[in-house]
Amino acid sequence: MSAPPADLQELARRFAGHAGVHFRNPALLARALTHSEDPAKGRGPARDYERLEFLGDRVLGLVVAEELFRRFPDEGEGLLARRLNQLVRRETCAEVARGLRLQELMITARTAERKQVQASQKVLADLCESVIAAIYLDQGLEAARNFIISRWEPLFARHAEAPRDAKSALQEWAAARGLPPPAYREVARKGPDHAPQFTIAVAVKGLGEARGQGASKRAAEQAAAGRLLERAEAGRSGEDEPDED
Repeated sequence: MSAPPADLQELARRFAGHAGVHFRNPALLARALTHSEDPAKGRGPARDYERLEFLGDRVLGLVVAEELFRRFPDEGEGLLARRLNQLVRRETCAEVARGLRLQELMITARTAERKQVQASQKVLADLCESVIAAIYLDQGLEAARNFIISRWEPLFARHAEAPRDAKSALQEWAAARGLPPPAYREVARKGPDHAPQFTIAVAVKGLGEARGQGASKRAAEQAAAGRLLERAEAGRSGEDEPDED
């Protein structure tokens, strides 16, 4: 096997310095970090990136679910599911990406896009998931698991207490301030009947609106309530940027 080009070696070296993971095939890492629009519409780096993101999301979910199953042997499915949602959500993955400084390693020909990355939760979260997939393909599940656990350990500790029911907490927040109760509405439903995907919006007067997605209306409502509650507790108001397909 020939040595990778110098630029790939440098990328792998920089990533190893941030993450402690040394890629056997640096081209995989480059694919994971190449984020740009693809004019070929379905071929090339953009498609590779999206495929890696898809795989990384599943690897992350499996590893975190297994770790929660081990750490909280007495908790039921509902509570474990809420913990899982907190730990694999977009904002959490973006936080991990920032810790790895992935925005500095991202490969794109678009200067404007690079400048927007630091402010984009979605792009940072996507980078995190695609890198997880690259590690999995390069070195296997155990290496991916070790990477995830090491990076998520502070987050497991942060969420050691049982998570609140987001809908109840948001309603309590509104009631404590004399506001009308949160108003929920279904925005979209996609997918077949046996595997639907709901998008629900929730609004509170003076706080704005947030959206959440889930495999059931209740799950989507919880996700939406959680996002709006975070905004409330941070003292912010406004509208969520629309979720991208």
